[in-house]
Amino acid sequence: MPKRKSSTALAQPTSLPDLPYQVPEAEEGPPAPKRAARGSRSSGRKASMNPDTNANVLDAPEAFRASPDADTKDERMDLDKMFSKEKDDSLPSLVNNGDSDTSLSELSDIESLAKATAPPAKASKQGGKGKAAKASADEKPAAPAKAKKADAKEPQFLDPEADGEEEADEEEIKAALARPPPVNSDILPLPWKGRLGYACLNTYLRFSNPPVFSSRTCRIASILENRHPLSNPNEPPHATKNRPDKDQPASIRKGQEFVEQLCLANIRDIPKMLRWNDRYGIKFMRLSSEMFPFASHPEYGYKLAPFASEALAEVGKVAAELGHRLTTHPGQFTQLGSPRKPVIDNALRDLDYHNEMLSLLKLPPQQDRDAVMILHLGGVFGDKEATLARFRENYATLPQGVKDRLVLENDDVSWCVHELLPLCEELNIPMVLDYHHHNIVFDSTQIREGTKDIIDLYPRILATWKRKNITPKMHYSEPTPEAITGRQKRKHNPRVATLPPCPNDMDLMIEAKDKEQAVFELMRTFKLPGFDTFNDMLPHIRKDDNKPVKPPPKKKTPKKKTKKQMEEEDQDSAASDLEPAPPAVIEDDEVGMGGPDGRVYWPPGQEHWLRPVKKVVKPRENKKAPPGKELDEQGRIVTAAMKRKRVKEEEDAINAAQKEGEEMAKKVEAVVDEGMKEEEEEPATAKGKKSKAKGGNAGKEKGDGESKPKTKKKAVKEEPEEAVAAVPTLGRRQSTRSKKVDYAEED
Repeated sequence: MPKRKSSTALAQPTSLPDLPYQVPEAEEGPPAPKRAARGSRSSGRKASMNPDTNANVLDAPEAFRASPDADTKDERMDLDKMFSKEKDDSLPSLVNNGDSDTSLSELSDIESLAKATAPPAKASKQGGKGKAAKASADEKPAAPAKAKKADAKEPQFLDPEADGEEEADEEEIKAALARPPPVNSDILPLPWKGRLGYACLNTYLRFSNPPVFSSRTCRIASILENRHPLSNPNEPPHATKNRPDKDQPASIRKGQEFVEQLCLANIRDIPKMLRWNDRYGIKFMRLSSEMFPFASHPEYGYKLAPFASEALAEVGKVAAELGHRLTTHPGQFTQLGSPRKPVIDNALRDLDYHNEMLSLLKLPPQQDRDAVMILHLGGVFGDKEATLARFRENYATLPQGVKDRLVLENDDVSWCVHELLPLCEELNIPMVLDYHHHNIVFDSTQIREGTKDIIDLYPRILATWKRKNITPKMHYSEPTPEAITGRQKRKHNPRVATLPPCPNDMDLMIEAKDKEQAVFELMRTFKLPGFDTFNDMLPHIRKDDNKPVKPPPKKKTPKKKTKKQMEEEDQDSAASDLEPAPPAVIEDDEVGMGGPDGRVYWPPGQEHWLRPVKKVVKPRENKKAPPGKELDEQGRIVTAAMKRKRVKEEEDAINAAQKEGEEMAKKVEAVVDEGMKEEEEEPATAKGKKSKAKGGNAGKEKGDGESKPKTKKKAVKEEPEEAVAAVPTLGRRQSTRSKKVDYAEED
C-alpha cells in the first residue's frame, strides 16, 4: 500500500481540463476482484451508514454550523447534549483522531504560514472598509490574540468567525461603544411571497430513527484502512469481529467503494429532506459541500459521474416536482485571490466539483440557473488592489459552467459591499447581500451601520442577478445579544428575531445554528405561509419512528414445580396467546415526518428534546430492615451466607493478628537473650580491680564506676521493654525474661 505523500499539493500543477479525478489503477500485487454490478452486491458486505453505530462514518462539522465560515464550537449544535447515551469507547475506531481531513485543509506542508501565530485583527472604530481585517481566510485559523506576533513580511491569517468566543480587550470595547448606533429600517417584507431556506442539515431528521441527513463523511485513515479486504468477506464489517485484514493486499478500488457508499447514502436521503421541507412550507435549501468526501482532494479526489449520476438525477427530479431551490456554498478555503498557486489550484478543483454536483441534478432551465455557488472573495493579503487583480485573472480561466453559477458575497472580515459590488458589476457576477456581515464590515464614509441605508443599493445589487436571469437571494442572520465588538458579533445567534427589509419575493437564506427551527420561528412570529402546518414536539417522545418491539420478560420459575404451579403455567401460556398486537408499522415514507400532528418544532435551547431521556442511575435510599432481618451498608438484606462470610473474615483477621504478635514476641525474646549472654561473658575480676584502684573515695568512685555500665545495660534493656509493651495479649504465658530486670551491682 503506498504511503501518503508528505506534500501532495507540491506536485506539478495541471490545467483545469486535465485534473486528476480518475481513480488510479491498483498497486502492484494480485489484481483486485472485479467490481460487481451495483444491484448484485452481497448484502452482507454493506456497512451501516449511521454515525451513531459505525465508527468509520462521521458527521461533517460544516453541516452543523450556521454558515461555512462559522468555525467556533458554539456555532455548531452540541451533539453530546442531544445523545441519550455515549458511543461505546471499548470498540476500536477505524478513524484518525487528528485534525479535520477536509479536502482543502490538507496542505499543512505547503501552507506552513497558516501555523504562524498572529493576533486577530481588531475592528476599526467605524467598521469601515474592513481595514482591520488585513488577513487571509484561505489558510488555517490564526492563533489566539496573546500569541507571539508573526513576522511583518508574512501575511497574517484570520478565520472568519473563529474568534467569536474570545474576550475583547478594553480598547476594543471602548471603540465599539463609541461607534455610532445602527440605523435600522422599520420596513417588513409582508405579505411574504418569497422562499425561506436553511443550510445543509435538518435537525429533526438528523436525529430520527434511522437518521436522515446528507453530510456523512470520513477520515482519510478510514479510506486507507478499507482498501484491504475484510477478514470475512461474507459478513458485514464490524469494529472488532470483522475488520479489514491489513495482511492482505490493498486495492485502491476497495477504498473508493467505501467512499462511494457514503456518497450514495448522502444522496438518497436528500429526496426525503425535500419532501419534509415541502410538507412544512420550506422551498429553499443549501446542499452540503461535504456530501462527497474528498471529491476535490489533490490525491484522493474523484469524479461524481458515473457512480452518482442516477442518484443525483433523482434528487433533481424531486426538486423540480416540488419547485424547490438548491444552492451550494464552498468553504472559506476556496479563494481565487490568493497569491499562492497551491491555494488557487485547490480552489479550481473545488469549484469544478460543486459545478459537477449541481449539473448532475438535471434541473429544469430556471431552477438550474438558480442553483448557484456562493463564494467569498477571501483575504486581502496586505494589498486589496493586487488581490482584486489576481481574482480577475483567475476568474478569466474558469470554465463557463463555473462562471454561470458563481456568485460573490460580502464578508465580515475584509470586503464590504461598496468594494465588492463594483467588481461584480465589472465581471457580470451576481452579488449576495449578507445583512449580518454588512453590519460588521461597511464603508462608514458612504453608509451607516444598520439595514436602512443599504436599501439604497438594492437596485444595483438586484441588477447583477437580473442580467443573468437568476432569481436573487440574500442571507440573513443576527449576532448574539451579548456581542459588543465586531469580532464578537461574528458569532451567529441560534435563531433570528425579525425579517430584514428585503423585497417580499426574495429567496432568503437563514443562516442559524438551529437550521429549520429558525425558519419555523420566523413563520410563527410573522404568521408566514406554512406557520400552521407544524406543532410543538413532545419532549423526548417521537411517534413517527419504528421502534423495535421488545418481548415481555419470562417469569422465573422454581426448579421443582408442583402440580399447582404447572397448572398455573399452562394458564399463563394460554393467556400469552392472546397478547395485544404490536403497534402498527409506520411506512418508510412517513418515518421522521412528524406524524399526523406535525410535531416537529422544538423551542429554543431544547435541542435535547430530539433524543430520548438520558437514563440516570439514582443512589439507593436508606431502607429499613424487615422484621428479623439485617441490612448491610449498601442496603441489602444480609443472608446466612453473607453472615458466614463475615464471621470467616473476622476469624481470619484475628488469626493474622495473633500470628503477627507471636513473631514480635520471638524477636523480643531474642534481643533479651543476647543482652544476658553479653553480661555473663564479662570477666568477674574486672570489677574487683576497679574497686581497689579507687582508694579512699571508693564510695564515690564506686558510684561513678557503676554509672557507665549501668547506663549501657539499661539501654540494652529499654529496647525490649518498648517492644514487649507493643505485643498484644494473646492469651498465652509470657516469658519471665520480658520483665524488667536490674543488672546493676549491689554493695
